[in-house]
Parts: sequence; structure tokens; C-alpha cells
Amino acid sequence: MICHRNFGVGSDGILLGPLPSPNSGFALRIFNPDGSEAEKSGNGLRIFSRYLWDQKAVGTGEFSVETLGGPVKATVLDRGKTVRVEMGRVSFWSDAIPVIGNRREVINEKIQAADKTFTFCAATIGNPHCVVPSPEVTPELARRYGPLLETHPSFPKRTNVQFMKVLDRANIQIEIWERGAGYTLASGSSSSAAAAVARKLGVCDSAITVHMPGGELSIQIGDDYSISMTGPVTKVADGIMAEELFEAAL
Repeated sequence: MICHRNFGVGSDGILLGPLPSPNSGFALRIFNPDGSEAEKSGNGLRIFSRYLWDQKAVGTGEFSVETLGGPVKATVLDRGKTVRVEMGRVSFWSDAIPVIGNRREVINEKIQAADKTFTFCAATIGNPHCVVPSPEVTPELARRYGPLLETHPSFPKRTNVQFMKVLDRANIQIEIWERGAGYTLASGSSSSAAAAVARKLGVCDSAITVHMPGGELSIQIGDDYSISMTGPVTKVADGIMAEELFEAAL
């Protein structure tokens, strides 16, 4: 209801926090528009970090946030306008993502979606991703095949989907279909997964700018596929939701 763009506030998700955490400075729960809970969200973590900065709960130093997909470290830069998040390590192993079948790194495998057969790589950075390299990427491609890949039997927990075009060794372009959210203009975890796949395939170097309809993110990939994501955050508004918005749901 809150996420509904006609009858609610309108958003790609809900962040619930800060919550107490025995292991980190703060805990955060992340919910998709369909009500499912997400393990991790790069954009959500940057937004949450900016909120903590605005509330003077954090300063200029690094701090930790506990998510369902594991702890992350964040740093607020440029007086809140930019946030760097250490997203953790990307894994391509099938049992970690998960992807059905024997344990293996899921690289350049075939998958059928309606009338098309795609070559894909799968990855997790705390949440599952299906990255499809493509010579061209469009919103129409993501809208048509994204939901079919999201719910494909190969992914028992469903998956986020990225259609990826390599521009050069330092730049990629992606179109995104998010699990539980649908077509999405930008995503931090999707950017991280796609950049890691580009690096794994040997088509990009370790510093990659990810171009999306909703903006750009800078991804730095370590030798162990640890991901540092840096991007902007812009405050839009403060507000209070009226109780009557929720009366129909009670």
C-alpha cells in the first residue's frame, strides 16, 4: 500500500530502521512492493545511510549496518550527497545463490524464457542475481523477459535479473527487473552483481561505472570479488503518513 504509486506514497520498497543489532551499529529490514523481504539493497543502504547522517546518528567515519543478507560497512561523503557501501563478496556458486543442480560456478549457462534462449551468469551478494549479457539492452527486453527469468524454476528463491551490455572495459549498461518490485530504473545490488560478472568474464577491469536509466554507480571490485559501491543520494522530502491510508488494510 505504501509503495503504490496511485494510492500510496509511491516507492520501490520500504526501509524499516534503525533497529537494534547485537553485532552492528544499526540493523535494517528491507521490504519489496509485493511485501516480500529483501536480503540486501544497495540503493536502500545508501538511502538509509543518508537518513542516519541527517539524523546525526553517524558522522564522517565508517559504520556498520546489519541486513538479512549480512553486515555491510558504509561511509557518508560530501556532506551526505554521496555514500560508499562495502557490499560484501560476490559468489558465483550455485548453492550460495541458489541455483538448482550440482554445485558449480554458474557461468555462461543456457536458460529458456518463452521464445528465447539466453546465456546467463548467476551471482549472489547476499541476494540472488541472474545476469544476461546482451549486445543491446532495452526497457522492453527487461519488461518482457525479466518476470519469466525471475520466477524460472532454476531459481528456487526467485531472482533479480539484469540485462547487461558491455560498453568498454570500464563501463557497462544494464536494464533491471527486480524480484518483488518489477522493472526498476536503478539498483545498487544489481549494479554490483552485473559488474562482478563483467569482471569474471574478463570483459571489464576492476573499476566499473554502471549506467542505468536512473543514474550511474561506481563499482570497485577486489581480487576476492568484494564490492565497494559509491553513488549519489538526494533527499526528496520528509512527511507523515495519515492513519486512514491503512484503514482498508486493518
